[in-house]
Amino acid sequence: MTEYGSFPGARPRRLRVNPVMRRMVAETRPHPADLILPAFVREGVSAPVPISTMPGVVQHTLDTLRKAAVEAVSAGVSGIMLFGVPEEDKKDATGSAGTDPEGILQAGIRAVREEVGDDLLVMSDLCLDEFTDHGHCGVLDAEGRVDNDATLERYAEMAQVQADAGAHVVGPSGMMDGQVGVVRDALDTIGKEDVSILAYTAKYASAFYGPFREAVGSSLKGDRKTYQQDPANVRESLRELALDLAEGADMVMVKPALPYLDILARIAAETDVPVAAYQISGEYAMVEAAAEKGWIDRDAAILETLTGIKRAGANMILTYWATEAARKL
Repeated sequence: MTEYGSFPGARPRRLRVNPVMRRMVAETRPHPADLILPAFVREGVSAPVPISTMPGVVQHTLDTLRKAAVEAVSAGVSGIMLFGVPEEDKKDATGSAGTDPEGILQAGIRAVREEVGDDLLVMSDLCLDEFTDHGHCGVLDAEGRVDNDATLERYAEMAQVQADAGAHVVGPSGMMDGQVGVVRDALDTIGKEDVSILAYTAKYASAFYGPFREAVGSSLKGDRKTYQQDPANVRESLRELALDLAEGADMVMVKPALPYLDILARIAAETDVPVAAYQISGEYAMVEAAAEKGWIDRDAAILETLTGIKRAGANMILTYWATEAARKL
């Protein structure tokens, strides 16, 4: 009782009195197995290339990619999502390097599978933006617009070469209408029924992708607002979810993560398939930059962001901190 009167006997602070108590009653527990490491492999380099806007992240050589995969396995990480960075002169209007069986992304998939086998799920980004000279996620029509259906034909080819290279999971990320169904049919046609599809179901036209464009050497001019989702909208993400599930998605994703936790929670509540969230480059860069200035506690911020994403409903989290965070968890 205080001098101002009594209050009900419940005291929630009793469950916060020390670290052991807080740990015991924690409702959300990020785990290494929740984590997927996005990684970039670059053609034509003999040493890793640091990404200036993402401190601590590099464009790998095939050899250092192998090492990163081994480290991820040892930390208990479940998967690695691979992005290929071709030499500039190999980019063209149709992204042909993305469907070349000897292209850098396919080489990276093979290298990781050779190194770790099935100990790490090898996932591959299924999109043309890294490979086109215009930087868009599909092929362009005569007016310079992304041609949805022509792009689907290219995605089908990409799915097949990635599966042949050894991908366990393909991630169609271009936000073309019908992409999941076309990719599923393309995989089944070549007997790759066991290759899973992680659909980029709710991928928003976000301001937080900037550092990623350096990471993949993007040639993009303009924006992707005609095919990525409008940040103002919620209902269309649920429509995209229904379509992806009907087309055969095995898992679905929300991207970015932190600015879209409400979308993540809605999608997690609406579906019975596993849900992923991608903690993207801009989210990573903000924490690293603020920590470098001494404005925030870096390790605490990393754990807090991962906990928030998990709490909102993510079963898996793609994060550039995956290996580091897994070791700490």
